[in-house]
Amino acid sequence: MIELDEKPKNPIIIEGFPGFGLVSTIATEFLIKHTDAKRIGKFFTEKLLPIAVIKNSKVIDPLEIYYSKKYNLVILRTMTSVAGSEWEVAKLVEEIATQLKAKEIISIEGISSATKNEKTSKVYYYTNLDAKKFEKINVTNMKDGIVMGVTGVLLMHADKLPFSCIFAEANADIPDSRAAGEVIKVLDDYLGLKVDYKPLMKTAEEVENKVKDLISKIQETSTQKSKKEASYLG
Repeated sequence: MIELDEKPKNPIIIEGFPGFGLVSTIATEFLIKHTDAKRIGKFFTEKLLPIAVIKNSKVIDPLEIYYSKKYNLVILRTMTSVAGSEWEVAKLVEEIATQLKAKEIISIEGISSATKNEKTSKVYYYTNLDAKKFEKINVTNMKDGIVMGVTGVLLMHADKLPFSCIFAEANADIPDSRAAGEVIKVLDDYLGLKVDYKPLMKTAEEVENKVKDLISKIQETSTQKSKKEASYLG
């Protein structure tokens, strides 16, 4: 189900779901704050774990839709795992894009790499649009790889919608704000956002702690739910 309080026309949609290093989650959270995006709705499927987070006396839905009027940018904010419901969630993302007649969907993904170190995080791209914009900003084309989850589904349906993906090498074990910072730099150049990302690392650390806390609470709740269900069987 999709609930929209307003329907901006022909926006660019940026989406990211929790994965390697929480890169997409940190990056979208940063974008919401620094593009002055406002919540305009939510989307959900009943196959998701039924969790709502209360933060500062406000309810944060697992899947929310934000809009930056200044940049005509729609940002899909995700605060829960969508494991087991990837097909349904991808379909909802496609429906949002169709309803809004989106110019482009940009997916953010963290990926593992044997060559990554603490000081660098290489960024790659995939697009079914004109690749010259990425080439101009010196982003490497992803030639080989395996992509799972919602982004994997969207890639399989990439012939239906204008679609691009930005992949950043990330640490799988901890939230990787450095990798998220590299994604923001690419988006800044690609979309001409003129976002001041120089203080990103400091801001990202704050966002990182916030995201880590929320994800941790959600995972803890999920584990408790599983234990409770197991006790019924026992």
